[in-house]
Amino acid sequence: MKTAVIVFPGSNCDRDIATALEDVTGIAPHMVWHGESELPSGVGLIALPGGFSYGDYLRCGAISARSPVVRAVVEAAERGMPVIGICNGFQILTEAGLLPGALMRNSGLNFVCRNVALTVDNGQSIFTSGYETGETITVPVAHHDGNYFADAETLDRLEGEGRIAFRYAEDVNGSARNIAGLLNPAGNVLGMMPHPERRIEAAHGGTDGRRLFEGLLEAVA
Repeated sequence: MKTAVIVFPGSNCDRDIATALEDVTGIAPHMVWHGESELPSGVGLIALPGGFSYGDYLRCGAISARSPVVRAVVEAAERGMPVIGICNGFQILTEAGLLPGALMRNSGLNFVCRNVALTVDNGQSIFTSGYETGETITVPVAHHDGNYFADAETLDRLEGEGRIAFRYAEDVNGSARNIAGLLNPAGNVLGMMPHPERRIEAAHGGTDGRRLFEGLLEAVA
């Protein structure tokens, strides 16, 4: 499957996700600059990487969400193309309106960088089909603004619709109801604060992240 990684000024995890996607798919992804207005033809997955796009000015992801290529990403997502936003990419997805809520400063106001345990809340999506619902996995986090926030009514709706993909097994950053990964209503967009692309081989400490990409490939094949 052909993939595309969107690159913004300040992205610093674009190479990480590109390496992971090439390792899993066998095909190097298209690296698409934020100023492009169209996506490459034949792409089956779009990834928005982590980093500090535009230096996190205004709000994390706020400026990037207005980039020309993000309009094309939104249109592709609305047509059903799988889109994953990791860390800063999750923030961009909320700012672009593809996911509800917002990502705020961590409750302790500290940058958190370590391996964390996640529970798989919904193992039935295309992104989580490589896991079992209720399973515990380990994935690294590296963020300062990973505290997911939404009002109680929205959180209740997300839970009722099965749109919470992953939860932190412990309070990592003060995130509302420990949400670590969130799906859109159609299930083809995933925002995830931890970094599965950093857990794809034994040399990285495990392969729990790789299973996300392998399961996605199998689900959309």
